Amino acid sequence: MKSSFRWYGDSDPVKLEQIRQIPGMRSIVSAVYDVKPGEVWPEESIKHLVDECAANGLVFDVVESIPVTEEIKLGKPERDLHIEHYCENIRRCAKYGIKCITYNFMPVFDWTRTQLDKAAEDGSTSLVMYWDQLKGLDPLKDDIHLPGWDSSYTQEEVRDLIRAYGELGEEGLWANIEYFLKRVIPVAEECGVVMALHPDDPPYPIFGLPRVITCEENLDRYLSIVDSPANSLCLCTGSLGCSPKNDIPKMVRKYSAMGRIGFMHIRNVKILPDTSFEESGHLTQDGSLDMNAIVKALVDTGFTGYFRPDHGRMIWDEVGSDAKPGYGLYDRALGTAYINGLIEANGGNLD
Repeated sequence: MKSSFRWYGDSDPVKLEQIRQIPGMRSIVSAVYDVKPGEVWPEESIKHLVDECAANGLVFDVVESIPVTEEIKLGKPERDLHIEHYCENIRRCAKYGIKCITYNFMPVFDWTRTQLDKAAEDGSTSLVMYWDQLKGLDPLKDDIHLPGWDSSYTQEEVRDLIRAYGELGEEGLWANIEYFLKRVIPVAEECGVVMALHPDDPPYPIFGLPRVITCEENLDRYLSIVDSPANSLCLCTGSLGCSPKNDIPKMVRKYSAMGRIGFMHIRNVKILPDTSFEESGHLTQDGSLDMNAIVKALVDTGFTGYFRPDHGRMIWDEVGSDAKPGYGLYDRALGTAYINGLIEANGGNLD
């Protein structure tokens, strides 16, 4: 398995020289963040990331993410141009050694939480999603600003998008997914790149938006659209795991055995009785997921792809504007060390 760590580029308060000191660390997960979705990434920007990582003894070979635009997801007239640009980005990334590209098909919002700094008894803070904080909110009437929602949209633009997705529905979204995959996956195959789909976060409807990457049945449907190793999953244990209906160790074992996991996001989450959830430390005892069973499933099935500790708690005064919530150095480094221990204990190896 290949240990990796997300890094937000030169402006990230977590520095590459710190990341390289984490035991077993190999790969950097990053992206070109200053280019609008739907446009082509400059080669010099990709090369800069490659060179910065190499100078610190690390490899930039996982992109997270190349955004899929709303025009593509909604099937608007501009989608063919955006898909053309998307394919060119795949080619450019492959030219500079990228092996895995993560993306998602979530309508409007990449992820939804109701609070980013919920304090635990030990003084750490984490991201949470509480249903009672969403009660009574109507995005078609109210001005709503939730964590994870793209601040580049005005409230009226958000309302227009929600209306458009309501008209599209789940089957319309599936049709646009198929249109995208049948044009993009052949390019990825030619380039030797694995496209790794991130599940919806959380994996159930928010404000009536169609969200389909949510469960085993729908993951099977997605993978069957183009039956290719290049059409793979970024299996996020925390995203899928916040639904009690998903058996995460079973799903990991199944898709890893199929060779259809390109990237693992490994984190824990605590599910509450009403299916609200809190992000937790990586330890099994801190959440609702059996982390050892998840890692054992990867080892048993010979998984050789990438994994990273996903966002977790903010600890040791690493809070506020000094770091993205959940993306501090300390808790993710602890998470990496924990995952490394589980891999070794189960007879696995780091590449």
